[in-house]
Amino acid sequence: MPASGQIGLHTGPTAATAPRTALKARQGTLARAIGCEGAGLHSGRPVEMRILPADDDSGIRFRRTDVARGAGEILARWDSVVDTKLCTVLGNRHGTRIATVEHLMAALVGAGVDNAVIEIDGPEIPAMDGSAAPFLDLFAAAGTVEQDTVRRAIRILKPVCVTEPGKRVALSPAPDYRLDVTIDFPNRAIARQTVACSLRRDAFRRDIAPARTFGFFEEVAELQAAGYARGGSLENAVVICGQTIMNPEGLRFPDEFVRHKMLDAIGDLFLAGAPILGRFEGVCLGHTLNNRLLKALFADPTAWTWEPAPATTPTPGLH
Repeated sequence: MPASGQIGLHTGPTAATAPRTALKARQGTLARAIGCEGAGLHSGRPVEMRILPADDDSGIRFRRTDVARGAGEILARWDSVVDTKLCTVLGNRHGTRIATVEHLMAALVGAGVDNAVIEIDGPEIPAMDGSAAPFLDLFAAAGTVEQDTVRRAIRILKPVCVTEPGKRVALSPAPDYRLDVTIDFPNRAIARQTVACSLRRDAFRRDIAPARTFGFFEEVAELQAAGYARGGSLENAVVICGQTIMNPEGLRFPDEFVRHKMLDAIGDLFLAGAPILGRFEGVCLGHTLNNRLLKALFADPTAWTWEPAPATTPTPGLH
C-alpha cells in the first residue's frame, strides 16, 4: 500500500508502457448484459437490476421497469439530480426517481464504461456490500468492448470552488484527473483522514472500490424513522458504535472512511457526463457539495472545454 495517503500516485507512464501521444481513448460499453439483485441501502426494498450495452455517445441511462412505459427513463447527469441527502438521487419530469447511484456510477468509471442502460424494477440501486467492488466484479464478468467513437473529456480551464462553513470542494486545472479528499469527524474512530491520488490502471479496483459506506449506530433509529437506512446492516455498511467498529471483520483499510468519500466523489463527478481532466479537492465533502460544484462548473462556460480524451487519460480502468 502506498504510504502517506497517496494511492496509485504516478509521475507518468514508463517508457515500456507509455502509449503514443497521438492515440486517443475510445468510448467503452459492456460486451453483454449482466444483472444482480439485492435491497436498497435506504429503502430496504428488494430490486432486480440489469446493465446492458449501449450505443456510442448515448451515455449512462437508467430505466425504471416498474413504472409506466415512457416515464422510467432517467439520464445520469448532474442536472437530473433531485436530492442529495445521504445519497445522490436522480429524477425526471415524470417524478420517477432512482436513488443511491453514486457507487454504481463510480464503478462505471472504474470499468471504463461510457455507455450503458441500467434497467431496474425499483427506486434504489442495490446496496451490495456498500462499496463499488461488487459492481466492478459484474462488469469484469460481462467484459467490456471498445467502441468506434473517441471518448470526450472535460478539461478544467480555471478554478471553480463551492464552500460552506468548514467545507470546501473545488476543481482546478491539472494535467490529468487527480483527487484530494479530507474528512474530519469528532468521533475518534474516524477523526481526520486525508487521501490523494492520480488513478492509474488497477488503482481504483485495489485502493478505492472496496471502501464501504459507513454510519453511526446511535443515529440508526432516527434515520430509519425518517425513511433512510432501512436496508442497512453490517453486511453493507461499516457501523460505528461509540469508538468501536461493530463489523466483526473490522475495516478493509485503516482509512476506509475517507476512501469511501473519494469513491462517492468519483461517482458524483461522473454525472458531468465525461471524464474530468483536472484536480478535484474536497474537504468535509458530501453529495450536496459535489453536485453544487458541477452546477457551478457548467454555469461558467469559460471554466471548461470539451476535448478528445488522450489514451493516457488516467480514468481508473480494468486494464
